Amino acid sequence: MAKKRDYYEVLEVSRSATYEEIKKAYRKKAIQHHPDKNPGDKEAEDKFKEAAEAFEILGDEDKRARYDRYGHDAPGGFGGHAGGFSMDDIFSQFGDIFGGHFGGFGGFGQRGPRVNRGSDLRVKVKLNLSEIAKGVEKKIKVKKFVSCSHCHGTGADGGTAYETCSTCKGSGVVTRVVNTILGQMQTQSTCPTCQGEGKEIKKKCSHCQGEGILREEEVITINIPAGVAEGMQLSLSGKGNAARHGGVNGDLLILVEEEAHPELFRDDNDVVYNLLLDITTAALGGSVVVPTIDGKVKINVDAGTQPGTVLRLKNKGLPSVNRYGTGDLLINISIYVPEKVSDKEKKALEELSQSENFKPSPSIKEKIFSHFRRMFD
Repeated sequence: MAKKRDYYEVLEVSRSATYEEIKKAYRKKAIQHHPDKNPGDKEAEDKFKEAAEAFEILGDEDKRARYDRYGHDAPGGFGGHAGGFSMDDIFSQFGDIFGGHFGGFGGFGQRGPRVNRGSDLRVKVKLNLSEIAKGVEKKIKVKKFVSCSHCHGTGADGGTAYETCSTCKGSGVVTRVVNTILGQMQTQSTCPTCQGEGKEIKKKCSHCQGEGILREEEVITINIPAGVAEGMQLSLSGKGNAARHGGVNGDLLILVEEEAHPELFRDDNDVVYNLLLDITTAALGGSVVVPTIDGKVKINVDAGTQPGTVLRLKNKGLPSVNRYGTGDLLINISIYVPEKVSDKEKKALEELSQSENFKPSPSIKEKIFSHFRRMFD
């Protein structure tokens, strides 16, 4: 399979381009590679589709943000038509974006009646670290528009009380030819009688009042892949609102939220735990219990462990959503110093302070503070 080109490269725009600049670049590419201008040219048709796919992503604020962060491998895909455009999809998209229907190249514009599309739905799903680590199936209840079962989504009584539009003869568009200094130019616009649907309802369905959709509650099952992160957006194609008078359902967009863990926090695919050791264990060594995503484990601490030391438990973090490995559990060591001491403890500490072994050496000082310098590099 050929590697996908960068969408910004396809449209020849910078990564900081505005929506208007992206739209203008897409229009230029669409006209340049339009099949009617390049009959029989498979390469031009492929570039035409490639430009449409690029605009579908870069022309949408949410999809563009996800593409900028993850590229073509964004978790859950991009929904819509990305990667699977038909020519009719593109012609419909082009007409919707630039208003009316662009003609002049053998009928470049809407081909056939307009296909309605339902709106997308957005929901938030909260996940804990365990669910993120393993992936999880969630069932959510949403209120949405569904196709009316009495008229099969047509809006017409019994699903049959409609006929072909008398104005556009079912095409969904009306055509006008005008004379210009460049010759005759053909333009198309949405049929004012049927609003581009190509048909007229003669008797409205009494259940949905001719809309073809009803608002109902539905339970939807969502499979969340392992490794997702706060702010990621997944997409379930066709699980959004149903379209008026039939057509294509919108998508269900799932925004991921992470629940805070009481002891662990996330750093990309690594998980971090701050371990506060008492002076005795730090000096003499010993075993301590630390939390992980899956439960608690016992680890050994070496004698003479210094504050700022980071212990690493391999593969105890979170998996990459793109399956590029698993992060680690990082245990950051801090040393607890008593805030108050008894007279007996004070005397013992004063005696110990006279020992050269209890005075920090330059090498230990450099080891500890080099860790903090790296944090601010």
